[in-house]
Amino acid sequence: MTNKEIAGQLKLTQQLLELHGANPFKVKAYSSAIYNIDQSNMALEDFNESDFSTIGIKEKMAQKIFKIIQTGRFDELNELLECTPQDVFELLNIKGLGAKKVHLLWQDHQIDSVQKLKKACEENSLTALKGFGEKTQEKILENILYTESQQGNFMYAEILPTVDILHKKLNLLFNNVNISGQVIRQLPVVNVIKFIIKKEKNSLEKINTIEGLSYDEKISGPLCWRGTEITTGIKTEIILSADIIKSTLEHHSSPAHLALTLNDGKTIYQAIKQGDYSKEEEFYQHYNFNYIPPACREGQIETLFKTDKKNPQLLQLEDIKGPLHNHCTYSDGRHTLTEMAQQCREMGYEYLGISDHSKTATYARGLTEERIEAQHTEIEALNSSYTNFKIFKGIESDILMDGSLDYSNDVLKSFDFIVASIHSGLEMDKEKATQRLITAIENPYTTILGHPTARLLTRRAGYPINHKKVIDACADNQVVIEINANPWRLDIDWKWVSYCLEKGVMLSINPDAHHKDKFSDMYFGVLIGQKGGLTKEMNLNSKSLTELESYFSSRKK
Repeated sequence: MTNKEIAGQLKLTQQLLELHGANPFKVKAYSSAIYNIDQSNMALEDFNESDFSTIGIKEKMAQKIFKIIQTGRFDELNELLECTPQDVFELLNIKGLGAKKVHLLWQDHQIDSVQKLKKACEENSLTALKGFGEKTQEKILENILYTESQQGNFMYAEILPTVDILHKKLNLLFNNVNISGQVIRQLPVVNVIKFIIKKEKNSLEKINTIEGLSYDEKISGPLCWRGTEITTGIKTEIILSADIIKSTLEHHSSPAHLALTLNDGKTIYQAIKQGDYSKEEEFYQHYNFNYIPPACREGQIETLFKTDKKNPQLLQLEDIKGPLHNHCTYSDGRHTLTEMAQQCREMGYEYLGISDHSKTATYARGLTEERIEAQHTEIEALNSSYTNFKIFKGIESDILMDGSLDYSNDVLKSFDFIVASIHSGLEMDKEKATQRLITAIENPYTTILGHPTARLLTRRAGYPINHKKVIDACADNQVVIEINANPWRLDIDWKWVSYCLEKGVMLSINPDAHHKDKFSDMYFGVLIGQKGGLTKEMNLNSKSLTELESYFSSRKK
């Protein structure tokens, strides 16, 4: 059990204690323990019961934590969960509501569900309650509506195992099974999974024998099985096709792609329906295109694939020479600097960029100036022991409210590169957020702009920004923009990759790894880059070790 998982159980217990109006001193004891765990870089799962005092955790709390580690259970938390109505518990997930406010709503005003809270906001009655102003009410309603809008949505990485299982089950029954729709198009968020199979006798009956699928006869038809995958609840469609090529051309494409007009005046959709092709490549060649991968059939970058142009060689995972935005135990990472570097070496990477949180991020054990010096000393020692591998000294420097970075220039110049990111003060309008980013971009020490909108897919929309102004500023200041490959982020969004390339702005695919196993998230960042037409020449960490050393050196000058 990781420190983060242990702290998560304590945090939930703390919230529920507050929700039930427990003794403030008891709540504070949990808060203190959580803080001490967050500040420690030692693995609690290796502790004996007597070891907890070394990180400031008192005896009674140590006993509780030790029991969690030994048994995987926390009776106090389970008892609190049992006596908390599910509808009330769901209120804790509404951004802008802490446990104290939920307690007030529940106990004093009988608002004990999200729907009742939504109604109070819509009737403008929440502002009459102590501690709830007009802006708070507006933000709560906005967050409720966003949560409702995401019902049935799944992030791409989250739904892939389900797609794989269904694909295998269909392959046992049919000869020609094609994954299609949003999944084949590599969309960051998926709300329906789609397959295309060759129509056979009794196809629907065969599909209905598959365990884990629920058939909806009302919305299905003779050529399309529709229903849900039971475990996740995601909508599922299985197209029964007499012409697989026509079906893949259509269902592997977005509506915007199908609406594009070809040189004979037909739309792509019309041309698919009227033509007869033995493979997809043949269709595109007929209309003077090189093959357009499904990920790029979005009505945005298709002209790059015209036969009179050099066919773009889209970025591939093997083109990545090393991850640059990563965290180790110096801040909130799970593994040591040595362990992270060793993992990279075993994966065949040429370098590792370590960019722990900066001092403003106290919640993540952000690095003070003294601890930066200690980390740099360790990096230099490790680098002296490596051949054909290097750890680059970076930092994820917090962008403060005025757009400045949270270290002096003397400290900033000690790094090989700076990832500048916003982690706090997220409640901004577009103008304020845009200017805050631009000010950070104009800082001569900023190398990479990290996750530009701070979104968390299906969980948090992120702050609004004027993407064009931000990208233009990066072009003017030679700042690289990150595609954060964490599947919850995938930020900057793929829709803006082509504009970055148009302006000559390089991108950098980074996993934002806090665990050595998360380097594999680079795969999802590459998919996003491909959707926008990214090539290895325009991806920063496709540079070799020697090339990147030269780049960082010249950039600092």
